[in-house]
Amino acid sequence: MVDPTSDLEENIDPEDAPKCDVCGEPIVSSPTHRVVTWIDDEGTLYHRHFCDDDCRAKWDDER
Repeated sequence: MVDPTSDLEENIDPEDAPKCDVCGEPIVSSPTHRVVTWIDDEGTLYHRHFCDDDCRAKWDDER
């Protein structure tokens, strides 16, 4: 079943797909896709997409 609220639905065009914040690859129907979300002290919501755990770990290391 495709989640209609998801940015990663099955028929999404790679140009419209979120890109990995580390390597820049488009994330389309990827089972290894990871998202990190947080809210800062002013209440602003942030999120970052990663194509896999390795890119997420690299982002953590560079912060």
